[in-house]
Amino acid sequence: MFDFDAAVTAPFRMQPGLRRLRDGAAQLSALDPATSVFDEKLNVLRTRPDTALLAAPGFDARPALEVLAEQAGRDAPRALRLDGTRGLVASALGCSLAWDGALSRLSAPHDAAFAVLEALPREMRLAALASLALHEDFAVVDGEQASLPWLAVCLPSHWRPADKIGRSFAEAHAPVADNALVVNAARQLCALVCREPRWERFVWTVTPQAGHDHHPQRDRTPWPDADDLDAWAAALWFRTERQSFIPITGRAQALFAIHVDMQPLPRTLDSASRARALHDAIASMSEAVLAYRHLAEVRAPLLAWLARRADA
Repeated sequence: MFDFDAAVTAPFRMQPGLRRLRDGAAQLSALDPATSVFDEKLNVLRTRPDTALLAAPGFDARPALEVLAEQAGRDAPRALRLDGTRGLVASALGCSLAWDGALSRLSAPHDAAFAVLEALPREMRLAALASLALHEDFAVVDGEQASLPWLAVCLPSHWRPADKIGRSFAEAHAPVADNALVVNAARQLCALVCREPRWERFVWTVTPQAGHDHHPQRDRTPWPDADDLDAWAAALWFRTERQSFIPITGRAQALFAIHVDMQPLPRTLDSASRARALHDAIASMSEAVLAYRHLAEVRAPLLAWLARRADA
């Protein structure tokens, strides 16, 4: 899903980087309950759901959830689908939810997921079910207000969803380094992604932190010592996001889907050309971007290892 060649380029620039999605391309994927991603999401929803499931006062998320379930019905129907006009069905998890949040068991329910959903307030359950049924995290983009009125984000990349809810798109991206292009085009970008055709973009970084949940309040793994470059690099991860937009029919809104993936850095760089591309991208980052991505302190050893791998 992540397109390395399209995403990792030099000189590196913080920009929207939107690419038109090909017709019929899948945007959602089922979340396997046997994976660590599921366990991480389940833990967030069990212990700190208020950090992940957020809505602006008075916002009606049902149209977004209907569109989400319709898309999931095409891309991953056993994971999530509409139940006529009644609500949502997650067959793989063995449960369904009515629009009022009433929870029902189907055959062979996933006990841990069912228990977490049952413990949540009714107004959080629909977003939680979508989060557990599908790999992606979600937000609603309001094209008219250029804002983010609804979030279901269990796996953020060193940002706090609570800081973004109800804020304008420009305000939400204010902490981003070298953000002038994105901030200045905020309204035009929000309007663009809220209508057909559909768009996608890619984000990446290198990190010492394993796992998918990088909420700053939950974990911050320090960089290991770089005495042995090969051993050091073997402990690093290449974190990627494939972000895509699903317009919500009849509203100037879009559902923003974020697919987070983590791969060991050496495994990602399976060719000299990829190592060279990543080297050149990081080498061309501004000091502000390096600091924002927590790469400033390891720029030198990272570039040295990448150069050696590119020349191998």
